Amino acid sequence: MKAIMTLKQLNTIDQIEQFLGGSQACVYEIADGKESAYRWIEQALKQCRYPQLNKHDKGVVRRYLVKISGYSRQQITRLIQQYVKTRQVILRHKRPSGFSRRYTDEDIARLAELDELHETPCGAMIRKFCERAYQQGDSRYERLSVISISHIYNLRSSTAYQQQRRHFTKTQSKKSSIGERRKPTPNGHPGYLRVDTVHQGDQDKRKGVYHINLVDEIRQFEICFAVEKISEQFLIGGLEQAMAYLPFKIKGFHSDNGSEYINKNVSRLLDKLRIEFTKSRSKQSNDNALVESKNGSIIRKHFGYSYIPQHFASIINQKIQEPLYRYLNFHRSCFFPITVMDEKGKQRKHYPYKTLSTPYEKLISLENYSQYLKEGVTVESLQRYAYEYTDHQAASALKKAKQDVLQRIIKQSAGIIKKEKTAMADGSVWISRECPAERVDNRGKRQAFPHCCPHSFTPYPHATMRYPAILQVLQQGHTGKISAPINQCHCLSAF
Repeated sequence: MKAIMTLKQLNTIDQIEQFLGGSQACVYEIADGKESAYRWIEQALKQCRYPQLNKHDKGVVRRYLVKISGYSRQQITRLIQQYVKTRQVILRHKRPSGFSRRYTDEDIARLAELDELHETPCGAMIRKFCERAYQQGDSRYERLSVISISHIYNLRSSTAYQQQRRHFTKTQSKKSSIGERRKPTPNGHPGYLRVDTVHQGDQDKRKGVYHINLVDEIRQFEICFAVEKISEQFLIGGLEQAMAYLPFKIKGFHSDNGSEYINKNVSRLLDKLRIEFTKSRSKQSNDNALVESKNGSIIRKHFGYSYIPQHFASIINQKIQEPLYRYLNFHRSCFFPITVMDEKGKQRKHYPYKTLSTPYEKLISLENYSQYLKEGVTVESLQRYAYEYTDHQAASALKKAKQDVLQRIIKQSAGIIKKEKTAMADGSVWISRECPAERVDNRGKRQAFPHCCPHSFTPYPHATMRYPAILQVLQQGHTGKISAPINQCHCLSAF
């Protein structure tokens, strides 16, 4: 039978280990305060000669102190570090600040009220308001009437001020019956599109063009087009044109909850084409993950992040849309996932090298894939289009188109005017002159022109232009006439 020991009798590391293992009975008293507890920890460290112990024995002493004192391991570590440096364990009381506050929370509340009432004017004006209020007999502004102007800004950045001026409300969800909130279920069939919007930079508080990116979920067919603004006026025509590019039948259309897609006009268009309309669910970030990844790997890769003026949207569509569509879908390979069930029953997606193929190759790998094609699109015509260019030729054509558009943007931004000669049906020659939306005059100042079609001074966007004018440029000015209705604005034909 082992004798019952006290803490003072635990002198060796072996005895402490036996106590921690439960094989040695020990009687001890719990310290009644921090000072007595710190004093006992100091004595225990001196008794064990802690600085001279090896790593294993230090760990035993550390566990012993944690068990007896009830402090956390982190707190014991801090006290041991204090003992190693000073050979003492001292309770350090928190010292109050040596400076007394001159301006109280009530003064800060008065300042916040004044700022809210007068729409946050400059510091000098706020001080004058405080002086006038105190002179008129309001004793609450006694201290604020002599405050320094610079210290007003210090008080504005304080927590008490910010809590009173800032009010946070949760986003109020707006219920809409347009679109079904669920994840699409294509079941391996092409024709289920994911759509998203990418903004092309800002400059001087002016928005750049917007890219609309549509990606087929299964075969990763992709079509991109640019619009000047994300409104129904510009989107409807673009969506119709973009979906007409794709060779297969469109069955589903999935977007986020942006108002540019969740509106009656888009819903009416999809209903007319008998296309299923779904939208992303709340707190499900993977619902539109494919098109989000394509935004970075395609849109940002080819167009970058720099600002492009809005009036170049139609030029981008005319020059880059078709080469980019051909390159992405018939010549650029991409990975296709293979879903594997792991040990825990979760689905994991793997992207092996053997799945690397073009969207067109993935489409024709389907059994009897001709059943998915639109009316008027045959297997032979699709095959001719796919093998008309090699991969390198398609990439070169896309690169040349991007360079042409870039040069056009640079020239118009610098105010360079380009003249084109156009032969008319009656044999006469017209000289068309483009008027950039912005140019630089001889003094280096920017001159803004109306946002209009370059060949007509009608403030109407290219997307809905049906009656463009052809201008004859004379030496002293413009004269023009309206041409017959055509499908495309004449100003783009010379690009």
